[in-house]
Amino acid sequence: MPNFNILRESKPKKTFRVASVMGKFDLQTEHIKEQFEGNIDLQDDWQIGLIVGSSGTGKTTIAKELFKNAYVTNFKYKAETILDDMPENASVEDITKTFNSVGFSSPPSWLKPYSVLSNGQKMRVDLANALLREDDLVVFDEFTSVVDRNVAKIGSYAMQKAIRKSSKQFIAVTCHHDVQDWLLPDWVFNTDSMTFQKLEGQKKNRPKVRFEIFQTRDKSIWRIFAKHHYLSHSHNNAAHTYVAYVNEQIAGFISILHLPNKKPNLKKVHRLVILPDYQGIGIGGRLLEFIAKKYTNDNFIFGITTSAPSLIFSLKRHIDWKCYHFGRNTGKQKMVEFNKTSTKNRITAAFRYIQNGTK
Repeated sequence: MPNFNILRESKPKKTFRVASVMGKFDLQTEHIKEQFEGNIDLQDDWQIGLIVGSSGTGKTTIAKELFKNAYVTNFKYKAETILDDMPENASVEDITKTFNSVGFSSPPSWLKPYSVLSNGQKMRVDLANALLREDDLVVFDEFTSVVDRNVAKIGSYAMQKAIRKSSKQFIAVTCHHDVQDWLLPDWVFNTDSMTFQKLEGQKKNRPKVRFEIFQTRDKSIWRIFAKHHYLSHSHNNAAHTYVAYVNEQIAGFISILHLPNKKPNLKKVHRLVILPDYQGIGIGGRLLEFIAKKYTNDNFIFGITTSAPSLIFSLKRHIDWKCYHFGRNTGKQKMVEFNKTSTKNRITAAFRYIQNGTK
């Protein structure tokens, strides 16, 4: 698809209003022409592309003309839950795995209709929908156009990770240049200058974010995170609480309980929640590891029990976390090894933090 030369013409009917405007602004003709010419030299070895430029420079026209069979602006959502709006051929396991992969990791929100989700959540659901379809190529217009720019950047990074784990090709069409460093495309076509750039060999690392963690005595802060916890909205006021900020915006919450009735020096995670707009870029793991190191360095045993699939998958691959229970709680505290092929029916996993894998 090397060269394109697209001509768009319009000749409005000469109504009273059209004639009035032509006379008022001394327009010589009502016949309007737009021409878009350029080169998008695509090879086979790419997964993510970006068509970017100012409004009115031809982004949509070019995307529709060159990729008409793959072009989408939005999907139709009519069901009472977004789970039932996903493609019919997708299993529940496929859907939940894809939701987690794009950073939409809030099971309570999976039971909501699309219309009540935040714009950031809608953006991720749309990508999950695209990844679950049989189409090999998806061209998505108005990418990140209706979300906060901080949310757009973080969401873009989470989404490109999911795309690169799939076999899909994805082209984002947007007027926002700020997503390029986060989406990490393999190529960019800039409609402001009608130039194509292949970004072969660029580092696949996101720009740095400012990440800060603070301890707080304000128990009311849990209200911000309660509805996003996958199991419970309740919170034990005896727990020590910490909050995480990303670029000076509140993003994560973790609270820790002391359980002397089980072991004199045992600390366990009570609640761990990352706000939906910040999911998918590793904030939860970073927050959990920081707190785990803090308590371990203070000579406490530190653990977490969870049934969140994305967290279990992450911890089981980490050298500093060891599992001592996986499945239904039978009361047996035995260190177990993971079998990657037999995780479908397991209910919960309990981990202990063993720093550097040496203790």
